[in-house]
Amino acid sequence: MNASTSRIARTLLLAALASAVAVGCSKKVKETPPTDTGSTGTTTTTPIDDGSATRPGAYGPGDLDTDACLRNKVVYFDLDQDALKPEFQAAMACHAKYLRDRPSARLRLEGSADERGSREYNLGLGERRGNAVSSALQANGGSGSQITVISYGEERPVCNESGEGCWSQNRRVELVYSAK
Repeated sequence: MNASTSRIARTLLLAALASAVAVGCSKKVKETPPTDTGSTGTTTTTPIDDGSATRPGAYGPGDLDTDACLRNKVVYFDLDQDALKPEFQAAMACHAKYLRDRPSARLRLEGSADERGSREYNLGLGERRGNAVSSALQANGGSGSQITVISYGEERPVCNESGEGCWSQNRRVELVYSAK
């Protein structure tokens, strides 16, 4: 098997895996708080209609905070790497579905790096990481016109200590929705 065939086979395998995992990301039903019915001791819950009922399986804006699959809005990377880790494929499939269901949604991918390396290198690495996430979203059906990539390099750390535990938190791409 040559390198090109191997790369195609790997891409198809990842796409199949992401599709299979996406099926596992189910929409949560929003419920109203239980109401006291007096002496019977029973409670009732009623689903809230968020307007997405007309699109079976579609995501609504509130799902960004309530759906377990969509709550993951940070993708982490290994040292000096811009390849997406397999454990983030399911989240990419969910976010791509959200983008498909909400054509007005806009997503900014903010790439970051740890403090090691030059400023120029880290800006480039943050951009490559953002582009990797963008590619994964588009491979799962997300529209490139909804996605913007920006790199902050090492300029926006979430942890300021020196050490692998801290550095690993700074090697990331954050998914920031500007329109839902």
